[in-house]
Amino acid sequence: MKPMRRILVLAVAAALGGCVERTMEITSEPSGALVILSDVEIGRTPLTHEFTWYGDYDVIVRMEGHETLKTHAHINPPWYEVPPLDLLSAVAPWTYRDQRYLHYELKKFQPPAEEDLIRRAEQMRQRNLEPVEGSK
Repeated sequence: MKPMRRILVLAVAAALGGCVERTMEITSEPSGALVILSDVEIGRTPLTHEFTWYGDYDVIVRMEGHETLKTHAHINPPWYEVPPLDLLSAVAPWTYRDQRYLHYELKKFQPPAEEDLIRRAEQMRQRNLEPVEGSK
């Protein structure tokens, strides 16, 4: 094959290169919970959300009448997205699909007993009456 033809074939192959479609499907029990992913509100469950990078995501799941869940999700890359293999997957003539599933269960909110509220209020009052370190 002539050098010019090789360059043309490589250029066409690079232009037709595939990509990686990354999505996370987030569900909750009960459904309809608000999801905040790394400080961005992304919707209510069940939902599918595209993501760009692998790593840790801060996750907040909220629903009225339930305790707010604050956690994180660690998304590890698949083998074809680990450097230097990720360069090959970027120019492959097909599309990789990486779909992750996250499920969260919310607990019903249980209001604290009146005695606990009074005890916590007394503790806060005592703390506010203590002198602040470093002040005169």
